[in-house]
Amino acid sequence: MKYVFKLSGFVRPYRRWAAIALILLTILVFLDLSIPRLIQRIIDEGINQGNQQVVLQTGLIMVVISLVSAVIAVGNNLYSVRVGESVARDLREAIFLHIQHFSYGNLDRTQTGQLMVRLTSDTMALQRLTQITLRIGTRAPLLMVGSMILMFVTSPQLALIMAPLLLATAVVVVFFVFKMEPLFATVREKLDRHNTVLQENVAGVRLVKAFVREDFEAERFATANDAFAERSVRVMRFMATMSPVLTMCVNMGMVLVIYAGGIQSINGDLTVGQVVAFTNYLLTTITPLTMMAMLANVWASGIASAKRVDEVLSVTPEVQDALVTAPLPTPVQGHIVFDNVAFAYNGRSDEAVLEGVTLVAEPGQTVAILGATGAGKTTLVNLVPRFYDVDNGRVLVDGVDVRAANRDELLKHIAIVPQETVLFTGSVRDNIRYGAPDASEEAVIAAARAAQAHDFILTLPAGYDTHVEARGVNLSGGQKQRIAIARALLTQPRILILDDSTSAVDIDTETRIQDALEQQSQRHTSLVVAQRISTVLKADKIVVIDKGRVVAEGAHQTLMRTSPIYREIYASQLGNGPRGTGL
Repeated sequence: MKYVFKLSGFVRPYRRWAAIALILLTILVFLDLSIPRLIQRIIDEGINQGNQQVVLQTGLIMVVISLVSAVIAVGNNLYSVRVGESVARDLREAIFLHIQHFSYGNLDRTQTGQLMVRLTSDTMALQRLTQITLRIGTRAPLLMVGSMILMFVTSPQLALIMAPLLLATAVVVVFFVFKMEPLFATVREKLDRHNTVLQENVAGVRLVKAFVREDFEAERFATANDAFAERSVRVMRFMATMSPVLTMCVNMGMVLVIYAGGIQSINGDLTVGQVVAFTNYLLTTITPLTMMAMLANVWASGIASAKRVDEVLSVTPEVQDALVTAPLPTPVQGHIVFDNVAFAYNGRSDEAVLEGVTLVAEPGQTVAILGATGAGKTTLVNLVPRFYDVDNGRVLVDGVDVRAANRDELLKHIAIVPQETVLFTGSVRDNIRYGAPDASEEAVIAAARAAQAHDFILTLPAGYDTHVEARGVNLSGGQKQRIAIARALLTQPRILILDDSTSAVDIDTETRIQDALEQQSQRHTSLVVAQRISTVLKADKIVVIDKGRVVAEGAHQTLMRTSPIYREIYASQLGNGPRGTGL
């Protein structure tokens, strides 16, 4: 329950609505508890005494109470729903915003399917928990306590007889509630796996078709789906035993009341009205217990979801600003220094990706980075915008350690075109303006021209207003890459990072993009990760990385004279030397 209490702060902004719901609920409980006493009056003072006026007056009072109760119940439901929906909305927003602040390292260890379940199913479970608590969940214990008090007031002897049965019923309810919470936790885990498989399959459905793996994916989904269904059935099977047990307790209680109360009534110790009233109070005591047990699945599910939501909200981003940040110089020049940098994912020094990397990129320079797959090229450039923090050494921008700089200020001067092109649903213009939403139409077109995207955009059905489908599926890979380059150029960065960003375009288009970037080279420092050596021939400096270390650097002509590795790469792609060198 500690996780529920931790998240109870989300109810605090709506405490007025919650208080109104609870006040209405308390009034409703008092009205409900008055009904058995009025029934007793009708029987003892009306029917047994032959007093028709008492029957009519009391009956009219009961009708009024029923009408007032209905109005109050509607009001309670309305306020409960408002609180529940508001809490769910705030929870979704809090989780979403917290995920936005996750560092790359946090995201590396989190599956998309898990986060989707937290944002949807888990917040819905907490919404139901909030609403039920403000409605039945609070009403039930109040009714139970009030009925027990009135049972002792009506007949202390009968109440003492019923006490062991009530205690046994309460023990049964508590047993079911505490057993359900871990069961629902396992159901949520299976749902995580189910949604992860589903998300992967939907996102990669084209690849599945390309490799004719429909049967394999169907089997993988069926396995996850069956596991989720099987665990859900186990929970429902366990819950199915609860209702018969509680019904048995209710029936046993009724038999005891009628038997013991009947004897006392015959002996003149109780009136018939008191026996009937006591029976009603017994039902009002056990029914809430039954109700609480039936709602145990809501509570158990909510408690399990509270823990899972708290797991996300408790994640501390690995990359955070220092308490006191160092300002970048004005204007930013784009001078980048890697000073003896070492890095390993998840801090595993035995699996270092980069070791002892020392490298300088002067302002306005284009520095190309080559190396075999897995050499650490992308990791290296990801340290500049501080997507990850180095384990040893420093990364400096204009003499300021990026760990000391304000990260948002740093990123204002950096534009990135990642390996995997990401476009959002909207127009082509919106995607180009993503990093500079206030950019003019002339600036958008200029950026598109520099990225060699303007001409193909004009051929689209609506030009710059053409709708981009989810993940850009209605555009080719090369078109998406050029839009991504235009998006980066539009921000006019001082540092431009191109991570294999022209791999999907033809050589001719790539050459034109390079020429356009070269014309703007004085505006920014470029770090270019490339797979094709033709991409980097004109770079001011070419850096060759092998197994996380810099093994050669210099201009093309210099490396051709001094670096056997570079010559082998060049020959494999553009010369007549050995083939098959992986880049």
